[in-house]
Amino acid sequence: MKKDVILKEITKEAVKEILKYIIGIDVKNIEFLNVEMPNIQIKKADILVKADNKIIHIEFQSKNDSSMLYRQLRYYTEIQPLYPDYEIYQYVIFIGKEKMTMKTKLKKHNITFFYDIIDIKKLDCEEFFKIDTPEALVLAILCDFKNQNERDVIKKILSRLLKLTKNENEFKKYLLMLEELSTSRDLKEVIKEEEMGLMDIKWEDLPSYEIGLEKGLQDGLAKGMEKGLQQGLQQGLKQGLKQGLQQGLQQGLQQGLQQGLEKGLEKGLEKGKLQSAIIMIKDFKLSVEEVSKKLNIPLDLLKKELNG
Repeated sequence: MKKDVILKEITKEAVKEILKYIIGIDVKNIEFLNVEMPNIQIKKADILVKADNKIIHIEFQSKNDSSMLYRQLRYYTEIQPLYPDYEIYQYVIFIGKEKMTMKTKLKKHNITFFYDIIDIKKLDCEEFFKIDTPEALVLAILCDFKNQNERDVIKKILSRLLKLTKNENEFKKYLLMLEELSTSRDLKEVIKEEEMGLMDIKWEDLPSYEIGLEKGLQDGLAKGMEKGLQQGLQQGLKQGLKQGLQQGLQQGLQQGLQQGLEKGLEKGLEKGKLQSAIIMIKDFKLSVEEVSKKLNIPLDLLKKELNG
């Protein structure tokens, strides 16, 4: 889930609060507008809403864009004719790591135009805790921690997310959002460490890709080894009995069990690898091709195992 997609989803779910606490506009009625702009390369605005007597246009930006001033002007000239009786308010919410350098004003002899930029890393994260919604808590990772320790802030965010989300799936959804946004502050590793410290969350339920991959391999190998060894031992006993009738029961059983253990170990490893692959595909949503390559399993064999 990419940052721009996350921010659009968050804003749609908590647009009134974001307008009030980030932008400073308190509105009662919100209507999302779906406007195509054929004359612009990016044909849809990130967020475009009708709020009371205003049209509010919001763009999210993770990097400085030297063309942003003219992009905003083009958006304005597309939107205004559609809503001639409304004032248009345009905002860019900047979530980048670097210093914000985009120009916001254009003044020529025959035109004056400007839009507003909000650098989210300069906003006090306590304002987002006041909103006290999952969407605001996720955004708090991008803001100014002031003098607070970053790990303490992350613990606070995770603790509140646990209480505010309705179920496990919703909690995991916001954790994924938090992880992706945290890359803008190089805090993903800290968040992963704190996730693992949540005592009431199962280790295998944590959404981190790396954690899921490692856990999938461990679970799959354990299950596969157990099943493979069991099958190998059964085959060994059968083979031992057969050899025992021909060469002496005791010697045959001993040889058969030894061969069974060897085959069992071999089958266990093979089955473990396949079981790992199934867990990685079904539980952690990795592609069949990616898992085939990572675990060196023939693609046709993996597909057959999935379909079987």
